[in-house]
Order: sequence, then structure tokens, then C-alpha cells
Amino acid sequence: MEALVEQAADFIRSNAAWAGPIVCLLTFGESMLILGVLIPATALLLMTGGLVGSGTLSILPILLWGYAGAILGDALSFWIGKWLGPSVLRWRILKRHRTTVARARLFFYRYGFLAVLAGRFLGPMRSTVPTVAGVMGMPDLRFQAANVLSAIVWVPGLLAPGFLAARSLDAAMQSPRVMVYGIGALCVAIGLATVVAISRRKKPQDRRNRANRIRKTTNSPKSGPDKHEER
Repeated sequence: MEALVEQAADFIRSNAAWAGPIVCLLTFGESMLILGVLIPATALLLMTGGLVGSGTLSILPILLWGYAGAILGDALSFWIGKWLGPSVLRWRILKRHRTTVARARLFFYRYGFLAVLAGRFLGPMRSTVPTVAGVMGMPDLRFQAANVLSAIVWVPGLLAPGFLAARSLDAAMQSPRVMVYGIGALCVAIGLATVVAISRRKKPQDRRNRANRIRKTTNSPKSGPDKHEER
């Protein structure tokens, strides 16, 4: 699988004109029923984001092709569920993923429109929720609205890690001080996180000690004047 990803990455680097259609196929496959669990699209899209960040590829065509593939993949999965009905969820090829299908059905039953929006970001259920929505009779307009809105956020989200990594690496190579400051900021952040974690561990113990002191004070015998007053 790693060799296949590397070959595809080399092809995209050497044939920038084909990068858009390839991204379209990748996002389509990620969103399509069954294909979503077979195609290693996420790794390739991360790599594509790196090429965009380094200036090898232009961002706008990549985004538009990515949107087209994601929207078409979800739409086709939805229509398959609507046309074939519940029988599609009993296909032999889906038997290995019964747990995922069951979770997708429960997820959609509970949240409906929001399940379609969020399902695209949940790897195992990404290619299953649209089909479940079709099987369960979700109105076309509501589904397509969720389909488009989620794609608008999902595609840049997949490209962003590679894009930011390439930009930060390029900036660090151009200015060594940036790297030094970045490492220093990381060390400070780790130190602060450690201090916060230690203080949070101490707080429960401090509370228990304080509670014990209060309990001892409350249960201790009263002094002489108090006893005299009681008499």
C-alpha cells in the first residue's frame, strides 16, 4: 500500500495537469460506498496538500476538483441506498463491516441532518452514512444541503496538514531563526503543560487533606469552657 501511495505521489509531482482529476477521483472514492474502505485517499490528499503548500500545485483547481469528487461520491452513495433500499446493507461485501453499518444506522437515526454533516469526518462511517440516509428515506434536498456543506469544510481540512507542514518547513529553511523560535515556543508549551498537569494532580490531594482536617476539627472534643456552657 505504501508503494502504491508513493507511485501515485510521484505521478502527481511529474504531471501537475492531472493533479485535479486525480484529487477528484480520490475524494470520490473516499465518499463512495465500499470504495471508501479500499482506497488510501487520505495519505494521497495529505501529500497533495504538501505540494500545494510548496507551490507545485495551484490551490483553487485542487479545491474545485476535490469538492466535485466529494459531492458526487456522497450523492451516488445516497441514491444507491434510496434505489435499492435496506437490501444494500446486507451485501456480502459489507458483512465484514457490520459494526460500522450498525453504528452508521444508529448515528443517522439519532441525529439525521447533523449525522450527514459530521459523518464525512468520521473515517469508518464516511462512505456508509450517505447510503444509510438514502435507505432511511431522507429528503433529497436536505441530504444535498448537508452533502455540499460538509464537503466545503472536509476537502480543505484534508489538504491543510500537508499544506501547513510544507509552508512551515519552507519558512524554517528560509529563516533559521524561525526554527529556533519555534523550538523554544514548543519547549515553553511543553513546560507549561507539565506544570498544569502536576498542579491538577496535586489539587485532589490538597482537597482530600483539607477535608480530613475539617473532619478532625469537627470531631475533636470540645474545650473546657464549651463543656461548662453545656452544663
